[in-house]
Amino acid sequence: MSLSFLRLLRSSRPSVLYSPRVRDYTRTSGIRLLNNDASQAQLADIDVSKLEVIHRKDKKPQPASAGLKFGHTFSDHMLTIPWSVESGWGTPQIRPYGPLELEPSATVLHYAQTIFEGMKAYKDEQGRVTLFRPDMNMRRMNTSAARIALPTFDGNALLELIKKLVHLDKEWIPTLPGYSMYIRPTMIATQKAIGVGPPNEALLFVILCPVGPYYAGGFKPVSLYGTTDYVRAAPGGTGAFKLGVNYAPGILPQKLVGEKGYAQNLWLHGPEHYLTEVGTMNLFVVFEQDNGDWELVTPPLDGMILPGVTRDSVLTLAREHSQGKKLDGLDRKITVTERSVKMSEVKEAAEKNKLIELFGSGTAAIISPVDRIGYMGEDVHIPTGPDGMGPVSGPVLRELVGRQTGTIPSDWSVVIDEP
Repeated sequence: MSLSFLRLLRSSRPSVLYSPRVRDYTRTSGIRLLNNDASQAQLADIDVSKLEVIHRKDKKPQPASAGLKFGHTFSDHMLTIPWSVESGWGTPQIRPYGPLELEPSATVLHYAQTIFEGMKAYKDEQGRVTLFRPDMNMRRMNTSAARIALPTFDGNALLELIKKLVHLDKEWIPTLPGYSMYIRPTMIATQKAIGVGPPNEALLFVILCPVGPYYAGGFKPVSLYGTTDYVRAAPGGTGAFKLGVNYAPGILPQKLVGEKGYAQNLWLHGPEHYLTEVGTMNLFVVFEQDNGDWELVTPPLDGMILPGVTRDSVLTLAREHSQGKKLDGLDRKITVTERSVKMSEVKEAAEKNKLIELFGSGTAAIISPVDRIGYMGEDVHIPTGPDGMGPVSGPVLRELVGRQTGTIPSDWSVVIDEP
């Protein structure tokens, strides 16, 4: 990266950060070069042909789908792939789900060298199993790995192994509406020594989790608290990458807003209180313009914002709508904008009845509507429809779910198993 680019990332104003070069920061593989020097280029990459499968003999009882709690139940098998600086990626193994063995000195335990992804598999009533846009998760995981000096890998090879794992445990995929199999690829540094630096050993593993709706209330609106005492990310930091280190600092602020009666933080940045993200989700706001049209706004990928797969999907659907490929149920003309938004703009729009809706997006929750924001001692109220969804988020959600589950044909849906 050039010196001018690094200076740009360190700017204190999100509006300054937005440019095509900054947007490419998390979308290109350029940062991957940090981890792919000449010595690494000779190491073995992930080899699907070497996969070993150890079947679980005592299969676990599967709980009723309706009683699933998000992130608490795991399938029979897991995928593991070791890596070393001497030989590269080792033998992939699908084996019974169970504990990992780590040395107390493992780097991940001391310096938080860990990354992860969140994906979903779906099974329809006929038994067809699909993944939703998994190629984007593989690219983002490589970018995250490079950011903290973990080894990168062949994303297509890892995806093929994930497909085999999901195929093996496909009976764990719930078929109730709103249910799916959550897939968690993870990589950790396992070097057996204390010291800050690129690790000489790592482990990539994948676990599967049958899940229902992320929030117990389904797609009902949630409340936010505009957090000004804490920050999720800063320019030049790691906010644009899916690292474990990004999440632990948000636990205390989340606990505190829960005690105030709100569901999630709305992360505000800088003295101007720029909107960045909602809890662990990307953020969208819909404003009514002076001519009566609507503007769908999301903060730009400025180095602080995570480039979410669902975020990209929402933007793509909205742009297609504005270009004539109408979303079912959305008759209004909309303009799609990636720009900085201050909390003062949201509050003013609400006071003038120009705020149409506000919602979060992410793999776990898909779309999460918002009905109020606690800000500077008062609540900013946000309109929602009779079903809790807004006039833009509702049609977007229906289209997304249709593409995810296969009821709407789309190349975003990658088939693993045909019935």
